[in-house]
Amino acid sequence: MPSFQDALALMEAWTESESLRRHMRAVEVAMRAYARRFGQDEELWGMAGVLHDMDYEKYPEAHPYRGVEELRRLGYPEEVLEAILGHASYTGVPRKSLMAKALFAVDELTGLITAAVYVRPDRSILGLELPSLMKKFKDKAFAKGVNREEIKMGAQDLGVPLEEHMAFVLAAMKENAELLGLA
Repeated sequence: MPSFQDALALMEAWTESESLRRHMRAVEVAMRAYARRFGQDEELWGMAGVLHDMDYEKYPEAHPYRGVEELRRLGYPEEVLEAILGHASYTGVPRKSLMAKALFAVDELTGLITAAVYVRPDRSILGLELPSLMKKFKDKAFAKGVNREEIKMGAQDLGVPLEEHMAFVLAAMKENAELLGLA
């Protein structure tokens, strides 16, 4: 099985956009945090996070199918592939595993959190607090591309109350602010 370092190198080889790379790293850190919380394999969950959008830039019309095809060829675990397929609602792939549910739950939320950081005067996640994030979540005009219904559904499917889920992912991203370019 490929290592996490292999996965990271593959993501970087397939993705030129720095913002997309940062998004995938944000999803990775949220996935690792949930893996710890649920007593799961942190490296494996991190791998799903860092690879989930690897084909988005190169093959937008075939995302996530093209990436999963390559990952399968390279010997990545089926659990990771199923989670990646399930993170995109339009694939119709059911999210059966805890990993798949977590990936779906954190994907859109990390985007909302990043957008909330970018409108802060200091552009730092360190001062962003949950009430402010909740206010941004409720403001439909803010970060219009973020699917709030998927965030709600993801938290529900994961079995974590929405505010707790948002606080948990925010904390995970804060812990990794330097890595994510959000310090």
